[in-house]
Amino acid sequence: MPRYDSKRHIGDLALFGGKPLAARPLHVNRPNVGDLDTFQAHVAEMWQSRWFSNDGAHLQELEMRLSRHLQVRNCVLMCNGTIAMAALLKAMGLTGEVITPSFTFISTAHTLRWANIRPVFCDIDPASMTIDTDHCERLITERTSAVIATHIWGQACDIQRLSAICRAHGIALLFDAAHAFGCTGGGKPLGGFGDAEIFSFHATKAFHTCEGGAVTTNDDKLADTLRKIRNFGFDDHGTVALLGTNAKMSEIHAAMGLTNLDAFADTVARNRLCHETYAEELRGIGGLTFRTPASAEASNFHYAVAELDAEAFGLARDDVLAILNAENILARRYFHPGSHRCEPHVSLDPDAGRALPNTEAASRRIIVFPAGAAMPVDCIGPIADLIRFLADNAGAVQAELGKAPHPRRTALG
Repeated sequence: MPRYDSKRHIGDLALFGGKPLAARPLHVNRPNVGDLDTFQAHVAEMWQSRWFSNDGAHLQELEMRLSRHLQVRNCVLMCNGTIAMAALLKAMGLTGEVITPSFTFISTAHTLRWANIRPVFCDIDPASMTIDTDHCERLITERTSAVIATHIWGQACDIQRLSAICRAHGIALLFDAAHAFGCTGGGKPLGGFGDAEIFSFHATKAFHTCEGGAVTTNDDKLADTLRKIRNFGFDDHGTVALLGTNAKMSEIHAAMGLTNLDAFADTVARNRLCHETYAEELRGIGGLTFRTPASAEASNFHYAVAELDAEAFGLARDDVLAILNAENILARRYFHPGSHRCEPHVSLDPDAGRALPNTEAASRRIIVFPAGAAMPVDCIGPIADLIRFLADNAGAVQAELGKAPHPRRTALG
């Protein structure tokens, strides 16, 4: 990818007819992969054993290794993170209302509704973008059974404050750790806090099993109930002991997990190089703030996230994304709109957004750049050069955007 002088004039922008900066699309977080020979060896073992599912040797090994890695007593693997959350809600017998941030992936709100639980949307702290603990406490009523707080971008929530709040009100505390594998809170691995934590091991996550998820908990009784639920309610004696479903992870998915766990340190090192390169290259661009993890905590460095202040930068976030996308830089909005503005939640709680100003602001400002172990680091400089060009020429770009619609303009809404 060219580094210098690739975009000297407004007409050089691909959105306005120029040649795209990247020859091929650069995506946000393509799957990280471990060693192919290692994966094939696991598959060969599975093939020889003819044991493809139902708590096979690979799943048992992965649960044991993940428990050690996360320093938690129990890791219960599931077919995906959404089903893991649904199983957890059922296992804990949660009802009524659950407080959760709107600024998170829609699966949380959907899963609560599937369980006949009303999601009560909470605002976020603008600095950390995790749940606003003061707002959370104000939302607790006699109908509240739990809080589900998200470790956004791997940034730990205020665990101590949330623990104190939930303990004082006698409600459960769960954490959505979908972004947070390999990250810490207070120097301890995320995964062992609250009553339980939920992980997604989808292919786009820092650690993945192609598709998969898990509940981690130090509560042995809860873990036992979860294992029954994921296998149709069967106990160890083959008796149906409770209402269950099929939430099992297959052996081939567990094999991918074992392969990627072996490679995880290398993945994080590559992610860190990518993240630090973005931080250096984007420094000093007015109106753009690149988010970096707390220096005292471990991070998986999986997400390259920036906030764009439209007034200071000179262009709206969605216009910048349209320009980047035309250049084959497939940067994305995340959590736009917030869950409270998505169906069916917006129809069921149409006034929820009036109390979520920080969520609304974040959903208008966030840009997630192509990153991850598959992202060529030498592409980051040219991306930063392009963004600096946009900032320096924002007025002219805005004027061109105001003309007749361009055929390559991305419909971002």
